[in-house]
Amino acid sequence: MLRLILAILLAAAVTTARAQNADGALVGKIEGRSYVSPTGAFKIVIPVLPELGGDITDTPNVVTFQDDFNVHVSIAAFPQDATQRWELSTRGLKDYLIYFFSNFVLADFKQTFAGVEIQSAKFIPSMLDGSLLTYILVPGGTMFGHRVPDIGLSTRVPVAKRGNLLFVRNGHIFVVSAELAERVIEGSLYNKTTEQEDEILRNRLNDVVGKISFASMPAAETAKK
Repeated sequence: MLRLILAILLAAAVTTARAQNADGALVGKIEGRSYVSPTGAFKIVIPVLPELGGDITDTPNVVTFQDDFNVHVSIAAFPQDATQRWELSTRGLKDYLIYFFSNFVLADFKQTFAGVEIQSAKFIPSMLDGSLLTYILVPGGTMFGHRVPDIGLSTRVPVAKRGNLLFVRNGHIFVVSAELAERVIEGSLYNKTTEQEDEILRNRLNDVVGKISFASMPAAETAKK
């Protein structure tokens, strides 16, 4: 079941249209300027504007926000089943997040796109009670292909870069992902270093997380702690 859900996440990364219902309606709901997930696990101040071509697509566990400028962000909230809870309890948080990223998120990206590479990964104990921040390169995986500059006869495949932030909250594992659009849309004018790219993505992911409100843990779960 988890692999099926993650496959949906990757489908959203390939094309947001695949993350929509057939009629284009949202599974979650809009309340004012916020999007509320179908499960109620979180809500978020919408990070795109209609004036900039902002669009929202979702499934029961994944929501994707994209605009015509430089925003492509997905938020996945997967409820942890008994197996995932056991993996967390036996591995500890740091190793569990590495295990989840390697065996599900990265593995499925590699199945979808040839040549996917992980640039770096870092566990941050002080963020969200412990989180894993990763950067991956995804040849042919950009969501801004329509904005790639015309390079004539060249057949170079744009290499997208995505930042991914993984953490656990209230019995869910969250995967927040963002593409660095400038890397593929600025063409020969692009001159950012890897360190500058990482900082941009980190700031964008932090900004997204700062807009999220998480559901309160049920009383029964609180009592177990």
